[in-house]
Amino acid sequence: QVQLAESGGGSVQAGGSLRLSCAASGSTYSSYCMGWFRQAPGKEREGVALIDSDGSTSYVHSVKGRFTISRDNAKNILYLQMSSLKPDDTAMYYCAADAISGSWCSNFRREYFGNWGQGTQVPVSS
Repeated sequence: QVQLAESGGGSVQAGGSLRLSCAASGSTYSSYCMGWFRQAPGKEREGVALIDSDGSTSYVHSVKGRFTISRDNAKNILYLQMSSLKPDDTAMYYCAADAISGSWCSNFRREYFGNWGQGTQVPVSS
């Protein structure tokens, strides 16, 4: 089990940048697949970015070139650097983790992840 806590959310104007962080507890963090999901009001939770234990990454099409996921295994922290933000990026952002790898860690299936944070809100104004 991994406990996750997101931070870094807040109001931002369109075109701006924001960096989200997710602090993870547990000694097996470095071996976990980590990811960011988001849920906009009235919509289902969707995957945004994933990073495997070997550092390989996957992004949903709508954020490619604008968002960067990274991890610091020494500090047990996951990051999501977001730039060129759009009002459509407005959502609650959640950190997720599980002991999966390879093709499992490139598929944005919520059911693959058993560990979730409480979320951090990101409102983007036009």
